Amino acid sequence: MEFPYTDDEIRSAVFLVRADPIICGHSTEARNLAEAAVAMGLEEVHIVSYPIDVLQESGLPLKPLETISRYSNGILVDRPEPLGDYKVLDGRLGLGIGGHLVDLLHKLPGKTLLMDLYLVPHGMMVMNAVNSFRMSGCEANVFTVGEAVGSDITNVVNNALAEGRTGAAQMVLSNFLEHDHPVAVSRFTKDLIVAAGRQVDEALGTKFTGQLESRVGISFPAIDTSAYTSLDMKRDEVDAILAKRGLERDGYAMFLSRIAPAKGVDDLLEAWTTSELYGKKKLIICGNGPAKDEMRQRAAELDGIEVLDDVSDDEKGALMNGCYTWCLPSKPKPEFIETFGIAVAEKMLAGGLGPVITTRTGGIPEASGGHCLEHGAGNVDELRDCLNRVAAMTDEERAELATAARQFALQFDRQEILARLVSRASHKVQAA
Repeated sequence: MEFPYTDDEIRSAVFLVRADPIICGHSTEARNLAEAAVAMGLEEVHIVSYPIDVLQESGLPLKPLETISRYSNGILVDRPEPLGDYKVLDGRLGLGIGGHLVDLLHKLPGKTLLMDLYLVPHGMMVMNAVNSFRMSGCEANVFTVGEAVGSDITNVVNNALAEGRTGAAQMVLSNFLEHDHPVAVSRFTKDLIVAAGRQVDEALGTKFTGQLESRVGISFPAIDTSAYTSLDMKRDEVDAILAKRGLERDGYAMFLSRIAPAKGVDDLLEAWTTSELYGKKKLIICGNGPAKDEMRQRAAELDGIEVLDDVSDDEKGALMNGCYTWCLPSKPKPEFIETFGIAVAEKMLAGGLGPVITTRTGGIPEASGGHCLEHGAGNVDELRDCLNRVAAMTDEERAELATAARQFALQFDRQEILARLVSRASHKVQAA
């Protein structure tokens, strides 16, 4: 039996990810890639994710379902149910999703771009599905892209190495290299991957380092730049959104990310209350996560600070556009290191006069290009100094910084990112 399609042009795309309603930049990236694929004119576009009840029971930070923007016509969001009964102790979701991928590859038109974000466990689901064709006597007309987003390495691989479970690290790295095109979301992430490969090589006598250095490309996260750059032309709409939240343009500073220790929101609260802006501007902390309740309790004891866990996709850009300054004081933690900083780039694209305040943690400099105010990670005094510097800036100085920041961030446009992946798949262009 032969696969019924033989043409080499990409005509369909499948993205496997922990998609909406997860609060995560890379879940948003999957949506952006899917939207770009529809705009490109691909015949079928699928996002494959998990059943809603599984996500709700996972402990991951979730957006309220009612705040999620509709996907464009032409995007199908598939949520396969687990397969197997209670005797299957683990892997039921993986089997259900992997089997669904096989079903899609049998029927999708033309060559399929099959991309997974988060290697663990999605990369294994993808390659199990593709390898099943080889054993069946069929050929899958597919080009696989495995995107390491960073937590694959900083969490799974590094923990495996730290615990002496080097075999698990070998499995992740070998699965990564099985993909036709393995990519990292930043140079920082690639460096982490190569360093992990070197550790595995030293422990097991494997030969990952050279392969990772030569084969892993850089594919920055895909962002819908037009959704943000158009906000300056919608000033009345933005002001109306702010008013519904009891806010006014330039009247508040903003944090928007997962509310967790590694994001530095505790440092922001401490710096804010001793800065020149405290009592003059509001501070809104937007997001969800393990530290949300603690932050809400602390904020309740202070003036002019509010925690918002229901910010919709439509509101996010408007709040970024109207803020006096936007802060992401991310700092490295054993459980998480910022490997790019998607929200940093989104704020830079959103415009307005509010400058970004952040750190040089991980891959953030690749997202910011230095067009921001920077402080040492975990250094509350330097963060306070940055807040005070914003208070002293003129509108002209803020506008100059904002213009340079937006110009830099335009390179992350989702159409350009997808076009490079499709070009690689269709024409076997050499990886960067």
